[in-house]
Amino acid sequence: MGRSLALGWVLITTLCLASCGSADETNDDRLLARVHQKELRLSDLDGMFPAGATREDSMVIVQSFTSRWTKTASLEWEAERNLPPDLNIDRLVRDYRASLVSSHYEEFLIESRIDSNVSYGELNDYYEANKQRYLLERPIVRCLLLRVPYPIQEEEELQALWNNGKITDTLALKNYSERFAEVSLLDQDAWYSLDEIAAQLPPGELTASNINNKQEFSLQEGGFRFYFRLLEVKPRLEVAPLSYVEDQARAMILQNRKLDVLEAAREDIYQRELRKKNIETFPLK
Repeated sequence: MGRSLALGWVLITTLCLASCGSADETNDDRLLARVHQKELRLSDLDGMFPAGATREDSMVIVQSFTSRWTKTASLEWEAERNLPPDLNIDRLVRDYRASLVSSHYEEFLIESRIDSNVSYGELNDYYEANKQRYLLERPIVRCLLLRVPYPIQEEEELQALWNNGKITDTLALKNYSERFAEVSLLDQDAWYSLDEIAAQLPPGELTASNINNKQEFSLQEGGFRFYFRLLEVKPRLEVAPLSYVEDQARAMILQNRKLDVLEAAREDIYQRELRKKNIETFPLK
């Protein structure tokens, strides 16, 4: 028994001896609650008391658990009492147990056999073969965006950096944004949903209908000044670039690997049991 459990046991035993009087007990395994013939005892709380728990902490844990337990036990009793006569509960339990056991073993197989590394080449091959799965539902954009508190600190420096599209100045712009900008999107290779970008701007400023006419602008509203530069836009129903759907594609590759691992394992196990003559079938006559 761990130190935290031992401490909790001593605390709760002390509490029960002090407050439970002559309630039913088995040695020190105090009876905490009963619903019809179902009982909750102190041993059922094994492992629930953290290290350093005070007497008050332990009492709260017991009271909270007991309250939940009595409600659950009451519902279970009512459910048992109202089971449909044609419900084969034993069969349901067997099926559920079999499903749990199989699922647990399948998880073990996946963890022990699957390679979770996906190379860029494999990712690109999958993307090229499945492009039609990645048609855009909403426009996406590559852009630069800054939202800077107004009045602007070192405004002349910011204006000079923003007006010059050179890569060297873009790096300097990143340095400025780290110091002063509240929102800063300056990765020229990153794709964003149009809705995501529009949410950073004043309402109605950027929409699917006006995006092509909003190549670049800056405006001041409320306590902020906004700077926006459009680099590229892909409209709805166009194929999304790989970088935008990379996580989805990787997840599908791994999912397919899992299915392959499980199918191979099932077949291996089946063939092994056939060879050992542990499988028999009895056709109907």
